Amino acid sequence: MNKLIFANLLHRPLRSIISVLAVAIEVIMILSIVGIFMGMLNDQKQRTNGIGADIMVLPSNASYFNGVSGAAMPAKDVEAFRRMAHVTVASPAIQHFQTTGTIEVIYGIDYSSFNALKPFVFLAGGPFQGPNDALVDQVWAHSHSLQVGDTVNLLGHAFRISGIVEPGKGGRVMLPITTMGDLMGSPGKASLFYIKVDNPTNEQAVIQGIHSTPGLENNEVLTMNDWLDQMTPDRLPGFNIALNAVTGIAVIVGFLVIFQAMYTAVMERTREIGILKSMGSSKADIVSVVLRECGVLAAGGVVLGIAGTYGVRLLILHLFPTQHFEVTGAWMAKAAAIAFGGALCGALYPAWIAARKDPIDALAYE
Repeated sequence: MNKLIFANLLHRPLRSIISVLAVAIEVIMILSIVGIFMGMLNDQKQRTNGIGADIMVLPSNASYFNGVSGAAMPAKDVEAFRRMAHVTVASPAIQHFQTTGTIEVIYGIDYSSFNALKPFVFLAGGPFQGPNDALVDQVWAHSHSLQVGDTVNLLGHAFRISGIVEPGKGGRVMLPITTMGDLMGSPGKASLFYIKVDNPTNEQAVIQGIHSTPGLENNEVLTMNDWLDQMTPDRLPGFNIALNAVTGIAVIVGFLVIFQAMYTAVMERTREIGILKSMGSSKADIVSVVLRECGVLAAGGVVLGIAGTYGVRLLILHLFPTQHFEVTGAWMAKAAAIAFGGALCGALYPAWIAARKDPIDALAYE
């Protein structure tokens, strides 16, 4: 039976190749959308965690995916945080979600306090020297072929690169908070505050102090660990919608191609099925042959799809160096299961048709 299965697949190589490609495209679509979104999410988590803060203070209506909300809080509130017990550093920041060219969160920072949270590591240049200076990380500088002293246009304004820093601390692009506030039409405002405490055991005491301070009691206050725990795909805007849409389209494509391939194969092998049944093959044997053929096609498609996903990853990282693309074993297993499930569903009806064929009619089939 195994020789018969492979012989049948090799008898129509073009149809078999198209079926394998359909399953591969299904896997690539699922893993690519997951890889892009999960890469964005985990990169944001890693860089935010690298800021060095222990507590984040956000407006009451802020999204957990920080960067999508505007500057809504007075930056002068930072003085109230600095006067609180156990607070060693408080730093205001503005975050702007930019989608022009590449998706990036631009940070507006107060350099002295932001650097006090965790010092920058400069690879070239140094801190802001004026209101029109910008700091960029090594990845962003390399992807845009920039050096210290070069001019770059950000938010419709020309900035001089004053320093290039190691990646992993906040945004890839950082501007003076006052300049960024003016450009966004929010002078004297902040999107959030980063707070560092003297000891992690005092985090709850600081949080209670913020909630008991008039004017600050309605703000969203989270420890960095709480924020990291809540940064899940379910909170990533559009993730589940995009994933479900892509998965649905991919499954439909794979289902239709497998269905067409296996249905045509069954019709072409009517006499062969009649011979098998006349020799004593049961309905279960006939169904098994069709489903096993489908399984071979699906397995080939899954392997090709995973390999193709890594090709897509290399292409995206070449075209968009600042974009992270993550492929995990768990999602490869999920994509493989979805592809196999869709392919087998596509083969069920042709297998049922094959099993119902009357051996006498099948042998007489021309």
